[in-house]
Amino acid sequence: MTRQIVVGVDGSAAARAAVDWAALDAGRRGLNLRLVHVCEQWSHSEGVGSCSGALEAAADRARGLAGGVKVTADLRPGNVVEELIGESATADSLVLGSRGLGGFKGMLLGSVSNAVAGHATGPVVVIRGPHPVEHRRIVVGYDGSEHARAAMEYAIEQARVRWSELHVVTAWQIPAFSPYAVGYSILIEEIVQAEPRRARELVEPWRDANPDLVVSDEQPCDHPVTALARAAKAADLVVVGSRGLGGFASALLGSVSHAVLHHATCPVAVVRPVKE
Repeated sequence: MTRQIVVGVDGSAAARAAVDWAALDAGRRGLNLRLVHVCEQWSHSEGVGSCSGALEAAADRARGLAGGVKVTADLRPGNVVEELIGESATADSLVLGSRGLGGFKGMLLGSVSNAVAGHATGPVVVIRGPHPVEHRRIVVGYDGSEHARAAMEYAIEQARVRWSELHVVTAWQIPAFSPYAVGYSILIEEIVQAEPRRARELVEPWRDANPDLVVSDEQPCDHPVTALARAAKAADLVVVGSRGLGGFASALLGSVSHAVLHHATCPVAVVRPVKE
């Protein structure tokens, strides 16, 4: 099966930004593009007509941006969250606007976007809006865990097709100690020296395996969300892993990926390890 990017469409400005991002990404990566509009007003002819018009306009827009990419469109009834989660099972990635109207009516980031990102079985990219300034930098949060490795692999692909720098952020924090603990200051000094070194060592295998990429890294003593939100100000995309298992039985997004979705000022990709 040919890999395809799926983008949620609803006629809103946020969804148009998602279509733009997805069309350009499909063009860069040589993937098909599938537009899906879930119309929750299926029983009303006026609602169906409005949904169909928004979908056709989005498809025309995508074809204009991604020349040579196969673009298909699908209008369907149902619950928008359930349908989009279902689409994620066979998609290379699922792209959504941060908020919208129509099927997304009244939904802020943290409802539809969070629900889909928390339960989808593949990468979910949430687009806040158009970002005309290109920084040529992809930021990824990395701590060496399985979910972070999946995020790294996605970030590397994005950096490579965009001819962009890959910037790896590994934040660390000093554990809470009682100020009366014996050797408190010595422990702090050891941690301050050891943690940045450990974090740098995590990145080296990826740098060695990808000599064609410019890979930079930082090891701030900070909360991961704060560090990633700061890095996002000069990024075209921030990639984070998710500890969720996918499907309706899973836990919601982890605290870091959830918070980055709320605070980052650029598109955010939430990536979950693929289950064999």
